[in-house]
Amino acid sequence: MDFKKFQNIKCICNESVNFELIGEIECDWGEHVVIQCPRCQELFSVDNSCPAFHDILDLEKNNFELFSDKEKFDYTLNSHPN
Repeated sequence: MDFKKFQNIKCICNESVNFELIGEIECDWGEHVVIQCPRCQELFSVDNSCPAFHDILDLEKNNFELFSDKEKFDYTLNSHPN
């Protein structure tokens, strides 16, 4: 995924921010690449959906067409159980 798309977008806190790439964080099912909002500090899993982090697809609510249909499909394909 192109991390440039997470620059100057609106977070779920309704602030336009440049997300920070945190790198890999471990959850119960493995490791994830995550980004963090510098304002609200929320973490978003970038590689696939995980209940331990916010879903990056939540960002599309404030940023229409942020992800292609293929990116959405790939992201949800290997999601962890809730």
